[in-house]
Amino acid sequence: MKAEDLKGKSEDELNKMLLDLRKAQLNQRFQKSGGQLANTSELRKTRRDIARVKTALTSGQAVTGKTAAKKTTKKTASKKTKAA
Repeated sequence: MKAEDLKGKSEDELNKMLLDLRKAQLNQRFQKSGGQLANTSELRKTRRDIARVKTALTSGQAVTGKTAAKKTTKKTASKKTKAA
């Protein structure tokens, strides 16, 4: 999976994909502990895919302005306390 593939997806699709990847990661961990996992590099790929989806979700919030509003309030609050 590439980050470019995630750009066109909605937040609901990304959340569903994140849930599926976490389930896959859980199954892979069980297989690894039982000695049944043939390709151990799949764990690393799944972990990185989860990080990509989380990053896409976070960057999507920045576009809507949710995180931008929080950042400005923290900056103005810290300036007020320094001035006092």
